[in-house]
Amino acid sequence: MAKIFGQRSATLWFTGLRGSGKSILAFPHEYILLNAHYKTYVLDGDNVRHGLTKNLDFPDDDHDENIRRIGGLSMPFADAGLLALSRFISAFRKDRQLVRKIHEDAILPFIEVFVDILQEVTEKRDPKQLYIKALCGEITNFTGIGSLHEILENADMNLVYLKLHGLIRG
Repeated sequence: MAKIFGQRSATLWFTGLRGSGKSILAFPHEYILLNAHYKTYVLDGDNVRHGLTKNLDFPDDDHDENIRRIGGLSMPFADAGLLALSRFISAFRKDRQLVRKIHEDAILPFIEVFVDILQEVTEKRDPKQLYIKALCGEITNFTGIGSLHEILENADMNLVYLKLHGLIRG
């Protein structure tokens, strides 16, 4: 299919804390790619939560299942010849490795993009105020509070988001 579309297919997997800028990066890239006549689609929590993952919540087991499902959904997009821009927190290394493996087993490119930003900044940028709810105990096992986000050791791309608020990590 990719040959029919005249492009290489792949899954670009944007990962990082809630509010790190995954959407700010994925959606404009989709627009740029579409305007350059690439076939692409953004998968994110908002467009899968109403169906594929609507029965899942915040506990760690649900995080694992959520990423397994999304990884399984991203692969057919890439297999169909599209550029799948998947943007999910995907906090656990083992989950990201699983998604990479299912792509590698299908001989499909998988590009992991880590959007690296200070948690203090993500907390300030939280329009749904989920960080506040987690800090108050209304949400348990929330990534960054009660459940950690395992840092990517070998991301294919590591975007340190400097210009957003003028903050540098590390």
